[in-house]
Amino acid sequence: MLWIILTAAAAPLQVARNVLQRGLIGDAGPWGATLVRFLFGLPFSIAIFAAVALLTPHAEPHFAGRFWLWVAIGAVAQMAATASLLVAMHRAGFAVATFMQQASLPFSAILGWAAFGDGLNPVKWLGIVVTTVGLAALSWPKRDAARGAFTGTMLGLASGAAFAFALNGYRQSGMALEPNHPIYAATAGVVVAQTLQTLLLGSALAVWRPGALRAVVASWKPSLGAGFFGAAASACWFAALAMAPAGPVRAVGVIEAPIAAAAGRRLFKERLNLRQALGGAATAVGVILTALG
Repeated sequence: MLWIILTAAAAPLQVARNVLQRGLIGDAGPWGATLVRFLFGLPFSIAIFAAVALLTPHAEPHFAGRFWLWVAIGAVAQMAATASLLVAMHRAGFAVATFMQQASLPFSAILGWAAFGDGLNPVKWLGIVVTTVGLAALSWPKRDAARGAFTGTMLGLASGAAFAFALNGYRQSGMALEPNHPIYAATAGVVVAQTLQTLLLGSALAVWRPGALRAVVASWKPSLGAGFFGAAASACWFAALAMAPAGPVRAVGVIEAPIAAAAGRRLFKERLNLRQALGGAATAVGVILTALG
């Protein structure tokens, strides 16, 4: 049951990374803050992979076209998901955005069923319905709600959809790279993905948003913390996914939501109203049903 321990460890690490990234979004903007996750996480990811590689001397990676295709899809989807999540945190609140991100599991289930032929039993479909109802209750705007808050919840939902593409892409790339040593394949995939993300996003910012790139470089000290927590969280997530199917892993990962709610309340003075709390609870129940059905 090592995958449960890894997933439980990944959740608070991911919340810590999101907290630090949220504080960096000012001058750097959402795309600059997104670059922080990959640029400053890459050295830590390389170190983690080096340790795994030393412990896996018989691994035989296959860098075929299928691997590069899926890792690229996962990398681009993860960039879009991270930027959407960071903006959602500012507009809808830290906890609400994190709840909305949990939509990645039902989206992953639907994508896996449609694209890869993964079977969904009635309990999983029930979970998808419950999750959808919970997300609707969570994101439904008040009559006097600002347009920015509603946009934030929608961006959180978009983040969950993009993370679903990233999850499926990374799983497929890992199976293509080295199916006999999944932990090796997972950590290697993290390094390759973060390298691609750093090059793509860094080059784009250098051309179109040089000010954001300068802000990222200037904030290197707090960015190292975000990079470390991001790399550690990714290593735990990918290692857990190498040991167990995505559904159970994401179900255990739901503990991220109450941790995020506590962090939002303590650090950012955010409060969830009754409808949002019930919607978040329904979302969590639906995610678990989808994962374990």
